[in-house]
Amino acid sequence: MPRYFIDLHDGTNLVRDNEGFDLPDLAAAREQAARMMIRVAQGLSDPRERQDYVIAVRDAQGVVRLRLRLSYDIELG
Repeated sequence: MPRYFIDLHDGTNLVRDNEGFDLPDLAAAREQAARMMIRVAQGLSDPRERQDYVIAVRDAQGVVRLRLRLSYDIELG
């Protein structure tokens, strides 16, 4: 079973996944990354400035196979 590594960058800090996940394919890795991004979004509070989050999914060779991006910004009208 392929191993995928899911890294999170919050615009300032990079949290690199050194353990990885054994998942059947890239589609399953995408689902895992999406669940992680949902947890990030659920933990957000009112930003003082725009916040950008990127999750990168790497394969066992270290090649980034996909990225998910979330931008959080509040504009007052």
